[in-house]
Amino acid sequence: MAGSAPDSGSAQVADGQPQGKQTFAFIAMTCLFFFWGFITVLNDILIPFLKESFDLNYTQAMLVQFCFFGAYFIVSPFAGRLIDKVGYQQGIVIGLLTTAAGCCLFYPSASLHLYPLFLFGFFVLASGITILQVAANPYVAALGPEKTAASRLNLAQAANSFGTTVGPIVGAALILGVVAADASAVQGPYLMIAGLLIAAALVFRNIKLPVLTHMESEEKAEGSVWEHRHLVLGALAIFLYVGGEVSIGSFLVNYFSESTIGGLTTAEAGEMVAYYWGAAMIGRLIGAVLMNYIADTKYLAINAVIAIVMIVVSMNTSGSVAMWSILAVGFFNSIMFPTIFTLAVKGLGSMTSKGSGFVCQAIVGGALIPLVQGVAADTMGIQLSFIVPMLCYIYIGWYALNGAQKA
Repeated sequence: MAGSAPDSGSAQVADGQPQGKQTFAFIAMTCLFFFWGFITVLNDILIPFLKESFDLNYTQAMLVQFCFFGAYFIVSPFAGRLIDKVGYQQGIVIGLLTTAAGCCLFYPSASLHLYPLFLFGFFVLASGITILQVAANPYVAALGPEKTAASRLNLAQAANSFGTTVGPIVGAALILGVVAADASAVQGPYLMIAGLLIAAALVFRNIKLPVLTHMESEEKAEGSVWEHRHLVLGALAIFLYVGGEVSIGSFLVNYFSESTIGGLTTAEAGEMVAYYWGAAMIGRLIGAVLMNYIADTKYLAINAVIAIVMIVVSMNTSGSVAMWSILAVGFFNSIMFPTIFTLAVKGLGSMTSKGSGFVCQAIVGGALIPLVQGVAADTMGIQLSFIVPMLCYIYIGWYALNGAQKA
């Protein structure tokens, strides 16, 4: 899924680490990126499932994303301090076990039929993923030459995108494919996920990974992030981008189940969500090539405009046209996070690390925007509620053409 939590500081591989060891470590890290992409996107499957099981309205159902992405905002600063104290490898182990604990909480939540306990489980689960991201992103960047750090992160993010593509298919089969909407259907799948995470934690506890050492900045960062207009506006763009992307994904199953849109069963609609996230994976690969020839601000603006057009088409049509136009938005989402992020922190110098953390905390948009669309869906209907993410993309288009310019 788009975005990553702020890192816990610059780091480098300690001298004397063999190349083969670094390659093995990179493969292990890439598996983590797949894991949290897979787990995160399952929210899109669970939201309609829990909505039916607990007889929720759209606003109540979107509390899932509120609790999940709210963890990014709350836990990220503490996660950075944790990594500083225990190290990257031990931090990964703690992150995996915390995520597993969140998965295990779904068992009593279903047995007791308590939606608030489910929401707490989502918060714990997301807290673990936040710790993983804070540890894994800078670790991958440090596993090799600095000039190829971006390439390694992009490759790892591709694994994350693969997880978000596979997740809806598996989730639809194991959860939405059950005969009755009973909350107990999540118990087995999430216990299996918890088991895999605990096994992964044991592996990371015992394997030998390259030791990373912190690099202190030559300059002490001074000043406030609020002094940089393009940074503040960029953080807002990240807030709205993550919110818009997550909000659309969260509503797809219910949207495609509407008789005027797709008339699909929840299981069939759940499988369609894979196209949304799969399109983002393809768009990322294509964008990586095209952005060598097109200015980043122009390419971001083009993607924002086409995303707006696709949403407008979906809101004003029905059937397959409405379905495929909203799915196409995933393709144009693909390059938005890294592009906005790069524009926001550009030219910050010694303030880059502080600015990076500020921008990444804006991921909390994934908690709030879906809630706003939930209120809109309850008020004006699910199809018209897509005006909420459409407004998000309008701002992103403006930021690309105007807000990203340094004062």
